[in-house]
Amino acid sequence: MTPYTTLISAPELQSLITRGVPLMVFDCSFDLMQTTAGAQQYAQTHIPGAVYADLNHHLSAKHGAPGASGTLTAQEADHPASGGRHPLPSRARFATWLSSVGFANNMQAVVYDRQGANYCGRLWWMLKWAGHDAVAALDGGLQAWQAAGGAVASGDEPARFQSNFQLGEPLRQLATASDVLAGLQEPGQTVIDARAGARYRGEVEPLDPVAGHIPGALNRPFADNMGPDGRFKPAATLRREFDALLAGREPATVVHQCGSGVSAVPNLLAMEIAGLGHTALFAGSWSEWCSDPARPVEKG
Repeated sequence: MTPYTTLISAPELQSLITRGVPLMVFDCSFDLMQTTAGAQQYAQTHIPGAVYADLNHHLSAKHGAPGASGTLTAQEADHPASGGRHPLPSRARFATWLSSVGFANNMQAVVYDRQGANYCGRLWWMLKWAGHDAVAALDGGLQAWQAAGGAVASGDEPARFQSNFQLGEPLRQLATASDVLAGLQEPGQTVIDARAGARYRGEVEPLDPVAGHIPGALNRPFADNMGPDGRFKPAATLRREFDALLAGREPATVVHQCGSGVSAVPNLLAMEIAGLGHTALFAGSWSEWCSDPARPVEKG
């Protein structure tokens, strides 16, 4: 079977389940303002068999917990791979969590949420970063699944046997604050900021101590990738929009960022859907950038 590597539709997922393809579905629903809401939404309604992946507890370092195997040293477990409000866990820690929920290297991963792919994109990117290419976001999220007549479940799912997920070479590039700072002096970097326009311009800043944006960054709010039906826009439409935004800049020079590295991923995924290739993620994003007063800030 050719793996799904960007998007998967609800009927395509139903077909994989019916055929018994090795598969794990992850529910990544979350709410930044009410951090327990995602787990509550999962408990109320989820795709049968789905594993809940909590942004704070499973997909970020500062809230993470060692996996059941206990094989990580304290240094490996607690050394995050990025800064910011949602620092990436180390690849070793992430692999331990994947193993603890029974995810194996031969499985197709499908990730979804009910917030316009804002949170499931994080797990999509992290699996690529862990060397696992067979991961796709459910286009339209849980809403599309239910609209297609997909079954749902509630409550807890049975525990799974632990696996032994093996890390591979990273398939996506993680950019650091130092990388981005160095790139400001060179023409070979294009920063795309996925935050809403008012935050990008520095008119408001509800989450971080400094308002503004990285000098020279372009702005594309992540929600611009979605159509009114909650699905990603067609590839040709996304291609036109990114071509217009880049205005002749090479797509390969792009580094994506947002507030804390989460909502930047829909832009990164949209560029891949559009056929514009692989681009980098500055996972620490604005929350890490503005934590050092020596780094320049631009407004407007």
